Amino acid sequence: MNSQYIFTSMLRISDLDKKPFSVEKLDKIKWKTGDYVVGKITDTGSNILKVELTNGRMRSIMKEDLVVGALGERYATLEATGTWKEVGEDGKMHFLTSAGLFGKCTSKSVYLPNLIEIQYLGHVKDGERICIMDDYVDDIKFSKFRIPIILLVGTSMSAGKTTSAKIIVNQLKRAGLKIVAGKLTGASRYRDILSLKDVGANYIFDFVNMGLPSTICTREKFRKKLIQLLSRISKVNADVAVIELGASPLEPYNGDIAFEELKENIKCTILCASDPYAVYGVMKSFNLKPDLVSGIATNTYAGAELIEKLCQVKALNLIDPNTSEELRNILSKRLNTKF
Repeated sequence: MNSQYIFTSMLRISDLDKKPFSVEKLDKIKWKTGDYVVGKITDTGSNILKVELTNGRMRSIMKEDLVVGALGERYATLEATGTWKEVGEDGKMHFLTSAGLFGKCTSKSVYLPNLIEIQYLGHVKDGERICIMDDYVDDIKFSKFRIPIILLVGTSMSAGKTTSAKIIVNQLKRAGLKIVAGKLTGASRYRDILSLKDVGANYIFDFVNMGLPSTICTREKFRKKLIQLLSRISKVNADVAVIELGASPLEPYNGDIAFEELKENIKCTILCASDPYAVYGVMKSFNLKPDLVSGIATNTYAGAELIEKLCQVKALNLIDPNTSEELRNILSKRLNTKF
């Protein structure tokens, strides 16, 4: 049903790909973050760009394809920034992420291809109701979060958090543990948490499950959504939670709130860094001493040695299989589990 539309992964919590709906243009004053909208592709940006579907697969697109996504905001340090709030009277906007996060691009890296451009056609309506992401989030009873956490934080986006998380999940799976994995802050891309399921996570969650296209929102709203999400995660009765905070805690994705809510259950903290000096900055800003530093900054001995010299913390390039035994020893000690 609705085969004329391409449903991005922002729709994965909804049933809109399985039922009829109408499309109605609204004055911008009525727009809100999380609204589901339809756009027509007016510029594919680059022949290498694809969009992410509700199942996480990537799909090629063509000019004039009709796409369904959600209004949101992004503030990526290395790629692009944008918001639906900057969309003009012409209705032109962009894919701020491949997941269907729609908004007007306000800046982008010179190394990034032009973004996919779309023309706003209208909001999705189910009968007389404007469809928003929150419509597809079930209420859940509060549950105290007690699962031991391995937390991955970064000095920036693309610092190696998801890659490190995959290696850790794989090691925990080999130890016979039941694992829940989650990404609690950032801008939506389904493939990040799907990749953790691929390597052994029994359950996966992210902020989209709670109706957020990204975690750029008021601190009050984010805290409420986070508590709901943690209540949902706690009900799966996993042995360990591998939790990633997207981007950096210093960026406007509310990572500092997530850290505060989680810290009681954190057993092991892994800081993924893009640069040795950034490790020092994050540690000082959050009074945080990680159990381990990994990521791009540890790709060479020079980077790892500089981290250990500057910050007096262990640095390991987890991609190197020669570090696997040392990683297992750290996880075993922190979780009090034999590997």
